[in-house]
Amino acid sequence: MSERPGALAGQVVLVTGAGRGIGAAIARGCAREGALVVVNYLSNQNAAEAVAQECQALGGDGWALPCDVGNSQAVHAMMERIEREAGRLDVVVNNALRPYRFDPEHRDRFWELQWAHYQSQLDGAVRSCFEVCQAALPLMRKRAKGSIINLTSDLVQRPSVPYHDYTTAKSALVGFSRNLAAELGPLGIRVNCVAPGLVLPTENARATREEVRELIASQTPLRRLATPEDVVGPVLFLASDWGRFVTGQVVVVDGGWVMG
Repeated sequence: MSERPGALAGQVVLVTGAGRGIGAAIARGCAREGALVVVNYLSNQNAAEAVAQECQALGGDGWALPCDVGNSQAVHAMMERIEREAGRLDVVVNNALRPYRFDPEHRDRFWELQWAHYQSQLDGAVRSCFEVCQAALPLMRKRAKGSIINLTSDLVQRPSVPYHDYTTAKSALVGFSRNLAAELGPLGIRVNCVAPGLVLPTENARATREEVRELIASQTPLRRLATPEDVVGPVLFLASDWGRFVTGQVVVVDGGWVMG
C-alpha cells in the first residue's frame, strides 16, 4: 500500500516568526505534509536556517528568508522573492509578534500603561498581518485559492490575567481576520485564527513562574499546558483541504481552559 500524499504536497507555505517556538513547530509540521516552507525570521539567521534544514529532512522543503513583517517595503520585497523563486503562495501563517512577558506578578496595571504600549502591540499583531496579507493577496488571487491563519490568544475569550495591551491587540486581530474572511471568501481565500493558551517552552512564557504554570494546568480539563506541537494540528487542518469549508473562525487550543 502506497503512503498517502501529504496534505500540503506541492504547496508553498509562509510562516512568519518561524525561527523558534510555535512558528518553528508549525514550519516543521507543514514540511511533514509535503510543503515548501518559507521560514521567515527577523534577526536570528542561524535558528531559521536550522529550522529550514529540519523541514528538508522531514520530507518537505525549507527556505529561510529574513524580513521585518511590520515594514511594508520589506514585506513586498519578500513576496516578490517568493513569487520569483517559488512561483506561488498557497498558505500564510501569521505567527510573528512583538516580544511580551507573561508575568502575572510584574505586569503593568492599566493605570501604569501609556497608549504607546497598546500601539506597540497593535503594530506587532495587526499591522504585521495587514502588511503580509495585503502583499500576499496578488499571489493568492492568481490561483483563486488560499488559506490565511492568524495566531491570536485564548486571552481574548478569557482574560484570566489582564495583559491589557497584548490582549487588546489580539482582540483586534480577531476582528481584522473575520472582516478579511468576509471579503476574501468570494475569491476562494479562507481566513481563520488559532488561539493558543499558555504554551511551553516559548520565549514569552519564560517569565511565568512554575507555581503559576502548575495552577493553570491544574484548572485545565486536560491537566497540562500546551506545547508548540499542540498548535500544529489545528493549523494544518485550516491550511489544508481538510478545512476547505471553514473560514472566519477562531480555534482555541488550550486544553479546555476556554470553552464555547
